[in-house]
Amino acid sequence: MAVRPLSEAPEISFDAPGDAHAVLKRLREQAPLARTPIGIVLALRHRHLELVTSDATRQMETETKVMQGITSGPIWDLMTTGMLFANGDVHARRRAPVARTFAFKLMDAMRPKVIEVATELVEPRVGAGPIDFVNEIAAQLPARIIADILGVPRSDLPIFMQWIADTAESLGFIDLTRRQQIEDSLTAFNAYVGDLLEDRRKTPKGDFLSDYVDATARDVQLSEAEIRTQVLGLILAGSDTTRGSLCMTLAHLLRHPDQWRAFRADPDGLKKGVVAEGLRYEPIVSGVPRVALRDLDIDGYLVPAGTPVAVSLISALRDPEVYADPDTFDITRTDHPRWHPIFGGGAHRCVGEALARAEMEETLAVIARLAPNTALIGDFPTLAQGAIRQVSAMNVAFA
Repeated sequence: MAVRPLSEAPEISFDAPGDAHAVLKRLREQAPLARTPIGIVLALRHRHLELVTSDATRQMETETKVMQGITSGPIWDLMTTGMLFANGDVHARRRAPVARTFAFKLMDAMRPKVIEVATELVEPRVGAGPIDFVNEIAAQLPARIIADILGVPRSDLPIFMQWIADTAESLGFIDLTRRQQIEDSLTAFNAYVGDLLEDRRKTPKGDFLSDYVDATARDVQLSEAEIRTQVLGLILAGSDTTRGSLCMTLAHLLRHPDQWRAFRADPDGLKKGVVAEGLRYEPIVSGVPRVALRDLDIDGYLVPAGTPVAVSLISALRDPEVYADPDTFDITRTDHPRWHPIFGGGAHRCVGEALARAEMEETLAVIARLAPNTALIGDFPTLAQGAIRQVSAMNVAFA
């Protein structure tokens, strides 16, 4: 069978009518790939997740920034000194001290901490009428936990959270009218993290940052910018995605009263399934960006070497080849893959996966216990387009 040129793949318009799921479903039924106006190819099927761990592709590095004419400044520095957009030995060198000091050290202690923080946020609001769930609960919880891990004073959280929100915009294609604000936040954020690291060098406190500083000094040779960026990236990864995922999972639970009733009757038994389904049904991370290292035949289409290819998680996680009734939200689903695709794969699999799962599972379980009659007030929340999809307003009443 002849291989088709990429030009024969359908093109997706960012202004296409309908929500992202409907648009991608129509495309997926036409072809396995879609072209975008900016030159990135979208891979639409679940099987394309193999590209994430294939030696025929690499993690995207600075391509999206170059496309937008960003080749210097704080956004560029974030891309070129962090682990997320690095490959091979550079990625391994930057990741190693974070993985050793973060992923394993906190494994046993994180769930009680999440329950404590979730309870302090939810309990006073039970019976208090409608609240802004996004900003009062979903944004506060991961920010407070990561702040406690890093030793950031709670009084610094408002500006800290603004830096996180602005920095999250820098990961994909940015609104260039927002570039100055994003870069101002990144400059301040970097300085703040630098001060935290210097404090731990002078006065170790036996916490994550102290261990991280020690690990970077003893085990690997990282520049000061690299050391700082890994912490900044960890803060970002541990905050922004959890906020959106927590909102959308709770919203869909409340939209399905039978499943909400089942969950509140057995929160500990169902919390893992609830979170796995929430992450599948409405992924906050829109895709996994890769670059073809050689000419590839992807389902009969020729993808030339050097082509940016993004595996669309929004599409792959609704693929009927893998998931029964993929457009149905089902917390008892049994066809989840062993490794949830939302956290990536291979060398780049999310180092904060365990913390993200704990934050979502335990927070939703706390809400089910303390506020079993929780109700969504007003419009159902939506997600905007972007590398990290930002959640709209969401109001709930805890009862």
